[in-house]
Amino acid sequence: MAAQPRQNKHRATERTIHLPFRGKSAITLGKLAPMLLPKILAAGGLLFAFEHSTIAGKIVLALLCVVSVFSWSIMITKLRVIQFARKQTARFRSAFRKDRQPLRLFENHARFPGAPLFNVYRAGCEEMTFQLLGSAEVDETFRARLGIAEKITPAQMHAVNAAMERTVGEAALGLESQMILLATAVSGSPFLGLLGTVWGVMDTFTDVAVAGSPNLATMAPGVSGALITTVTALCVAIPAMFGYNFLVTSIRGMIVEMDNFAAELASEFEHKYVDHNARDPEFRR
Repeated sequence: MAAQPRQNKHRATERTIHLPFRGKSAITLGKLAPMLLPKILAAGGLLFAFEHSTIAGKIVLALLCVVSVFSWSIMITKLRVIQFARKQTARFRSAFRKDRQPLRLFENHARFPGAPLFNVYRAGCEEMTFQLLGSAEVDETFRARLGIAEKITPAQMHAVNAAMERTVGEAALGLESQMILLATAVSGSPFLGLLGTVWGVMDTFTDVAVAGSPNLATMAPGVSGALITTVTALCVAIPAMFGYNFLVTSIRGMIVEMDNFAAELASEFEHKYVDHNARDPEFRR
């Protein structure tokens, strides 16, 4: 019988400890609610600003929407191209390094679409085959003809290097295509938004001067409608800036990979098919 009051006293103590904790939680939620309300009501503020925007401001907003569509389409397309190119490049590297014969994949008619390194490899193999055999065609007698072919001179190897360098340049131009549009969106959108804002503020002050009632209630709608162009411009330029920096860095890395692979392939060709002791015909006497 004596144990029951002790248990009740213990339960009362537990309740006394938990009540302040619940009170703090309620106070914390009460403080967070005013912070969340502006975010929830932000859409209403943008709608109010758009309704009070001038015709010039709405034209600027339409242009910014077009720029946003183009920039996002370029970013998504380029990102997919780069991801696919990296996947295909990894497959090509694995297949290329399985065999020490640099012309083996070319002889087997291997294809790795979307891999810039494979384009460099194919261009180098076609030029090397032409210098060795007089033709870039691969047929049933290709391996036999390659086995009895004489090694080429360093001058002929320069032609092979030139073919690979030309392919690297063409691939780099293809990867960098349309990036100028993304760079224009990054640099031009803020100025376009600033133009809309300044124009809207100018119209607002003109209306206030004509009405002759310079008060906050008269100026606030016009200023709000003018500022929405700057907000929209920043929403267009900021994602485009991050996307542009990421894509440029990725493209530069792929170009460096192509240059390194061209040097690696040239080294393999020189080791197997170039006679460095041979003298060029123009220097022979």
